[in-house]
Amino acid sequence: MKKRLNILITLLFVLASVPLWGFAADAESLPPVEVHAKSALLMERETGTVLYESNARQPLPPASVTKVMTMLLVTEAVDNGSLSLDEPVTASAYAAGMGGSQVYLEEGEQMSVSEMLKAVAVASGNDAAVALAEHLKGSEAAFVDAMNARAKELGMEDTHFVNCTGLPAEGHVTTAYDIALMSRQLLSHETIRPYVGTWMDTLRSGSFQLANTNKLIHSFNGATGLKTGFTQDAGFCISASAQREGMELIAVVLGSETSADRFDSAKALLNYGFGGWAMADLSPADPIPAVPVSLGETAWIQPEPECATRLLLPKNEAGMLEVTAETVEGVEAPVEPGQVLGTLRAFVDGEQVGEISLIAPTQVPRRSFGRLFQEMLSGLV
Repeated sequence: MKKRLNILITLLFVLASVPLWGFAADAESLPPVEVHAKSALLMERETGTVLYESNARQPLPPASVTKVMTMLLVTEAVDNGSLSLDEPVTASAYAAGMGGSQVYLEEGEQMSVSEMLKAVAVASGNDAAVALAEHLKGSEAAFVDAMNARAKELGMEDTHFVNCTGLPAEGHVTTAYDIALMSRQLLSHETIRPYVGTWMDTLRSGSFQLANTNKLIHSFNGATGLKTGFTQDAGFCISASAQREGMELIAVVLGSETSADRFDSAKALLNYGFGGWAMADLSPADPIPAVPVSLGETAWIQPEPECATRLLLPKNEAGMLEVTAETVEGVEAPVEPGQVLGTLRAFVDGEQVGEISLIAPTQVPRRSFGRLFQEMLSGLV
């Protein structure tokens, strides 16, 4: 039997707030990737499967790629209703005094959360990042505490943030793998996509021009984001995302010597992933049969897969996928939501590559004694 991707078909049932586990892919059949960087990683977004890695767990300074976490905390606050995109943010003297990439905020200047977020995502504005941090948590230090707490929740075991910008600071490090985890989480929010996917825009009623520091946005087919970074210590860095044919990939490159190396390496990783893998739907050839329910208020229940039915396969095997559904012959009420009623199995070339449970989507209560007695009497008439 030929070698196949060494994963147990990572199935999509983990909540969006928790990183899905992934398994390193067996990619011997694909040409090698040419990456010029200290560290690199390629991850498929939906499943979290790692398709390529090189020194991916080595702690390194991430420069402005740090702002992926800054944007994540702001976006989560917007999506949970504690922050509005329209509310004004006032720049403090401290925020206005940030060096490096900036949109030249003046002390006391106000912009909406949306405009500040645009300044961070497109122009990598350090001043806007600090203004948002102070607005959300009261101080940059409190915001950084929240960044580190969120990193732990996401399983970013080798990350420690010192600031919200990525400006050089002792002990401010992360890894390519950890960056992929937070990038994946950020991309799960539709709110952020118009910002990180913007090539050019303006601030201050059109008087201040913005151009995305991520050149892949306008030059790479399917690019969706995400964030670049550079300092002398960190070198040229990027977390780049792109989507084609229903599959989104995240390529992380840290410590490239030149900007061209950074972008070329990210493109090489993304092309490697799109050339070798595809997402496939776990859809059986025949409809999943309904299961009869005895003594229930309804006579049948339609089983459903317990999780989203998509899986990652080598491209040359995706077309050979076969899916079967097996259900129990019947159940007795009461039936509880989540009760297992069968199994969906996936095969490639006759070999099982994964399975998920078929479950009851709703409750089926047991008929009451009075109703059963009435039905019995009706049967005697």
